Parts: sequence; C-alpha cells; structure tokens
Amino acid sequence: MPLAAALLLVVMTPQDAPPATKHRAATSAEATVDAPSAIAAGQAAFKKRHFKAAQADFEKALAADPQSAAAAFYLGYTHYKMGEPSRRMNEHKEQAKELFAKAFALDPAFTPDWGRSTPPPPPPSRP
Repeated sequence: MPLAAALLLVVMTPQDAPPATKHRAATSAEATVDAPSAIAAGQAAFKKRHFKAAQADFEKALAADPQSAAAAFYLGYTHYKMGEPSRRMNEHKEQAKELFAKAFALDPAFTPDWGRSTPPPPPPSRP
C-alpha cells in the first residue's frame, strides 16, 4: 500500500491538488478563536475527564493569547492529569512543569477558577 500511495503522488499533477484557498479559510477561522471561550470549552471537557479535548481547547486558547496565564495553567494541569497515572516523571508531567512555570511567570497572583458558583471565602485575618 505505501508504494501505491507514492505512485499516486508522483502521478498527481499540480492541477489535481486541492485549492490553497481551503487551507487559508481554515486558518482564518482558527484565528477567530478567542482565549476565554476556548478556556471555557477546555474546562467543560476537563470536568468530563475528556483530557485530549481539553488539551486541544487549552492549546487553542494559548495560541490565541500567548500571554494568558490561565491558558498556560489549565493546559499544564491537563498535561499533569494525563501523566498522573504514572508515579514517575514523564513527558506530560515535564510539560506540566514548564506550563505551570510559564503561567506563574506571566501572572504570579493567578488563581484557577473552575467555574465555581460562589467565590471561596476570604482567608482569615490575623490580629
């Protein structure tokens, strides 16, 4: 079968190739993704434990806004959960470590919000 595919590529002429406009249309549609909606979609997938889908959504959010601490953090946490079954360090955990560092470098005060309906109580004040 690989030989047949190679022969097909050799025989295919430039006029047989699909028009480049289809690729440009897909690229411009992807560019219209905004980070907050991609993060919300990723959080919804994450809550359902659909980590691959969450990963894709958080990657879209980070591509749309490379300065988003939230996108970096949630993508990192998704990678961590994907690597969690192993007790040892693995590529998902390494990726998580890098993304956590990026998130907190972008915004040291970032705190994740998983869509709680009520905010957490404030920390107790010290006398």
